[in-house]
Amino acid sequence: MTAAAAVETVDGSAAAGPAVDAGAVPVRRHTTVDTELGELTLVGEGAALVGVYFPEHRPEPDATRFGEAVEVTDDPVLAAASEQLAAYVSGHRTTIDVPVRADGSERAREVWDLVAAVPRGETTTYAALGRAVGVGPRVAGQMVARNPLCVVVPCHRVVASDGRLTGYAGGVDRKRQLLQLEGALAAGAVKASPVRAPAPPETSTAAEVDG
Repeated sequence: MTAAAAVETVDGSAAAGPAVDAGAVPVRRHTTVDTELGELTLVGEGAALVGVYFPEHRPEPDATRFGEAVEVTDDPVLAAASEQLAAYVSGHRTTIDVPVRADGSERAREVWDLVAAVPRGETTTYAALGRAVGVGPRVAGQMVARNPLCVVVPCHRVVASDGRLTGYAGGVDRKRQLLQLEGALAAGAVKASPVRAPAPPETSTAAEVDG
């Protein structure tokens, strides 16, 4: 994830995204969409998706920063994000490659970069993330919890050191649902595959919940 001025896909590659007429849409705007995870609020700014939030999102985001409410069909950025997210959580798509931007501190962005690098079907731990950036697991967990792009930046793939599914912005049931969809759970438990700290991104500037 990059600084505020840049836009990248979740795998770090450059993306032009859908054409956006800057005079036709508000700089920051939002819409709500129904998915198999329930209702999601999508926030866009310019040509990037900058927020994905659940109705009971924790910690609660500042809704005053969502901008104007728009119809998803009138906004190419939010329409593309809505279509891909709905397909992903219903099992009809295995990647999400809309242009995104995550605003946060340098250290938080470093953690989110590492989370974005965790492959589908695998998990990492709060402790592993903390070791990778030089903080404790609880601090790493707090940064994970503040990820503004749930599902797209897959913070549901971060679990406690003993494999427990701990706090998630949309609730542990949704976390379990996503991990089951991705094949990271076996018989209701996290797969017993080695959990590794993700490698730091080549160019990175840089919440447990219980880890």
